[in-house]
Amino acid sequence: MSSLLPLRCPCLSGETYAACCHRFHSGEATAPTAELLMRSRYSAFAVGLAEYLLATWHPQTRPEFLDLDADTVWTRLDIESTNRGGPFDRVGEVQFTAHCRSGGALTRQHETSRFERVGREWFYVDGIA
Repeated sequence: MSSLLPLRCPCLSGETYAACCHRFHSGEATAPTAELLMRSRYSAFAVGLAEYLLATWHPQTRPEFLDLDADTVWTRLDIESTNRGGPFDRVGEVQFTAHCRSGGALTRQHETSRFERVGREWFYVDGIA
């Protein structure tokens, strides 16, 4: 990740990056809901934080390594729905569409991601396209 932080948060929450996802990326806080973890993971893709993505991946489904494509530019996140995933839930789902430019083409990824809370922390389990 570059030493220059983006001003606006890539997750498009309307907050600055410092006030939004950076607090999760830096370890200052953990995401209290599945949706906030989803947003922070999208932002981690946008700013190139493979370590954060691995750390927030459920241990039972986490890959050994993650190689992010430096040519992919993430441009927009649309959260379409959430199912559970609140501070008192144990599981949750977030349906989203992530937009990007890759290899000169505009593409998008639509997914329903599943999350599980272990102790006080949310983890990404897997996603269904």
